[in-house]
Amino acid sequence: MTSSEFQNIAHTIPHKPGVYKYFDEEETIIYVGKAKDLRKRVGSYFSRSVEHYKTKKLVEKIRRIEVTIVDTEQDAFLLENSLIKQYQPRYNINLKDDKTYPYIVIKNEPFPRVYLTRRVVKDGSEYYGPYTSVRTVRDLLEFIRTYIPLRTCSLRLTDRNIYGNKFKVCLEYHLGNCKGPCEGYQTAEEYEKNLDQVRNILKGHLSPVLNLLKAEMKEHAEKLEFEKAEIVRKKIESFKEYRAKSTVVSSRMGDVDVFSILKDNKKAYVNFLQVRHGSIIQSKTSIFECKLDETEEEILPQAIVQIREKLHSFAKLLVIPFEISFPEEEISLRVPKVGDKKKLLDLSQKNTQYFYDEMQKKKALNLEQKKKKDPQQVLFALQEDLQLPVLPKHIECFDNSNFQGSYPVAACVVFKNGVPSKKDYRHFNIKTVKGIDDFASMKEAVYRRYKRLLDEKKSLPQLVIIDGGKGQLGAAMEAVRELELTGSMTLVGLAKREEELFFPGDSDSLKLPYSGESMKLIRFIRDQVHRFGVTFHRQKRSKGTFKNELEQIDGIGKKTAEQLLTRFRSIKKIRKLTQRELTGEIGRSRAGVVWRYFHEET
Repeated sequence: MTSSEFQNIAHTIPHKPGVYKYFDEEETIIYVGKAKDLRKRVGSYFSRSVEHYKTKKLVEKIRRIEVTIVDTEQDAFLLENSLIKQYQPRYNINLKDDKTYPYIVIKNEPFPRVYLTRRVVKDGSEYYGPYTSVRTVRDLLEFIRTYIPLRTCSLRLTDRNIYGNKFKVCLEYHLGNCKGPCEGYQTAEEYEKNLDQVRNILKGHLSPVLNLLKAEMKEHAEKLEFEKAEIVRKKIESFKEYRAKSTVVSSRMGDVDVFSILKDNKKAYVNFLQVRHGSIIQSKTSIFECKLDETEEEILPQAIVQIREKLHSFAKLLVIPFEISFPEEEISLRVPKVGDKKKLLDLSQKNTQYFYDEMQKKKALNLEQKKKKDPQQVLFALQEDLQLPVLPKHIECFDNSNFQGSYPVAACVVFKNGVPSKKDYRHFNIKTVKGIDDFASMKEAVYRRYKRLLDEKKSLPQLVIIDGGKGQLGAAMEAVRELELTGSMTLVGLAKREEELFFPGDSDSLKLPYSGESMKLIRFIRDQVHRFGVTFHRQKRSKGTFKNELEQIDGIGKKTAEQLLTRFRSIKKIRKLTQRELTGEIGRSRAGVVWRYFHEET
């Protein structure tokens, strides 16, 4: 649309507040704006004084103008943001952030769990957030779980299930991390008091939690329970330290949202600090694409609306670096010169500048568009570094795990073409080894793995990594020799501390560059086998704590122990059974063995 074409329709645009929409030749909205005086504002785009290239390009694309009149500037502001969100016009500023932020949820269920989620479901659960950092959420949850005993299991803790003795307490109860509501050791009222403490922490209200802990410590001291009082005292110190780290201004300040902005030719960088009760609970710098030559004063109001909506922030006081047109009547604006609010604004501006400088460094180093390393190239590098005869397209790694000689297990992870093949992961219950013997355990796992592959006529790996030093590598080689597979694949040992590689028969180790692609892949494979093995070991150990006492009775095997636990649910109940009741379940002979074990004194 030319200036003369606009002059033909200018008289149809009123001198009133409202919103204007620009359409292109395809009848698509390409820009939405607000104005106190619609005719003056729209006319400014067609003025000869307009020199900015981007604005001229926008004007060239305009084919039709549509205006909406409203009563007040505030109504125009709200309608503009609503239309931008609905139509997402090409030339309006755009928040470059499509992340789904994490929440902390208190689930709507009996004895509610507290955990991280990215999905908000309208099922009556309480959601706190969203948080801009997953690390912040995990640290907060870790802090809560350390000092407030809550359940982490997913059991359906209805009264019927609890009082029907359907569940048994797990390892978390024995470690003191849970009070055992699954067996009725903790009432719903007691659990709710713990949740109230969680709510206060998530809202930033630490004083009620501290007061409750002080009262608990005093009660223990009056009962002469000094050990319990000392535990609570340490919790109080941790809470005070947590508050000291979080608080940067007076706790009497209340709820404040702080914004600062920095703009270059193409983008605007807006930092947001969310302050609740004097503590910064969130910090986030967002990037906005500038489609026209908007000023910082024009960008900041729209940025504030988009950020607050994205992060669900509803503070009534905004601290900003300069005066802006933000006509929401319920919102107060402050441009501080001194005091605590000025300190917060300075901190926000430092964060904006730091973020901007880091972005420029990344561009200079060409890291912003850096692509992930091709797995095939990493394998070629690994082949060269280890002097392998063939490309290691199939890699396997073994690790052992045991607990003071009990519950020995081994794990094997499989990588194909440089990426995990999780369907091929395997774990092993060590069957032939008694006590702590990592070498023998490794030999058994390697032997069983490749005996199975040979029997099933499946392909062997080109590279096998043994997590351990020369001893474990030697044990694995024994298994390979017994299977007559020497030379069929390359075995290397990975020393745990120094991250050195050992080849069979070599006295000296090989140290690859720590940051090299080969070593990164080897460490990743090693971490995978650790995670897989430890997870399986914990599961086995947790189950073993319930079955071990029955299985250690001479003459009672695993099947009998499982049969009794399935029927009577706990060792405690089995201990109280008569010999006749046991006979009806497992027969006279085994019943006599079990009954005598639990009644030796009588």
